Amino acid sequence: MLVGIVAKRGNKRASFLAADIRDRLRAADVDVWLDEATAGEHDDAGHPVAEMDACDLVVAIGGDGTFLFAARGVGDTPILGVNLGEVGFLNAIGPEEAVHEVLNEVDALREGELSVREAPRLVAAGDGWESPAAVNEIVLQGAQRGRAGGIDLEVRVDGSLFSSGRADGALVATPTGSTAYNLSEAGPLVHPDVNAMVVNEMCADAGMPPLAVGPDSEISVRLSGAETAHVVVDGRVVRSPEPPTTVTVRTAETPIRIAGPDAEFFEALNKLE
Repeated sequence: MLVGIVAKRGNKRASFLAADIRDRLRAADVDVWLDEATAGEHDDAGHPVAEMDACDLVVAIGGDGTFLFAARGVGDTPILGVNLGEVGFLNAIGPEEAVHEVLNEVDALREGELSVREAPRLVAAGDGWESPAAVNEIVLQGAQRGRAGGIDLEVRVDGSLFSSGRADGALVATPTGSTAYNLSEAGPLVHPDVNAMVVNEMCADAGMPPLAVGPDSEISVRLSGAETAHVVVDGRVVRSPEPPTTVTVRTAETPIRIAGPDAEFFEALNKLE
């Protein structure tokens, strides 16, 4: 069995916990990979996050940002999140019980009894390219936000025009991502049990309210009226196509698979206040 560990960079608490989990797993005859940054703090062999899809389980130690970072390379490998952050929508395990819970999950995996919760991801595509999968959201925007920036948008849902005009950009969020960037743009909260995508314009001059659509819908956004456009996947610019251009967003074929106990949605919401 192979377990990957990704710890928050520059965080001593995460680094110490990663070393503890690594040692306990190896003592239980489990092979362990550390991501390159984590390995560099422990004189261990490091592996790029992009290779973590070869693991049977990946442990992400940090906040939701660390979980999202780990998710970039895991494919359909389950991720177990250990929460060192403040909110923890994706990380349900506290540091005190982390070693015990990781060992329990490994035992369950060995017995073929690992329980995982699947959550949808999104992909964007354009002329000859496709983005990495997003756990939270995909943002389509101009080179910069504000009065001196912005971009002209034409947003369609399954081919039907939803909205058009000038805006800072548009985002499409999963239920998981509804509590992230979408929320800061006055979008609705979506319970994890609701299977939907949120389409939300960002500071539109005369836009439509946010819209929830079904998981099989395809969102197409025509971008024009700016020199550069950016495709941002979970906070990271992955493409900068030249307008005018059309980008489509849809549900990815492979969902994210989350191991361990479910995070308590309403308890995490209360931490946002």
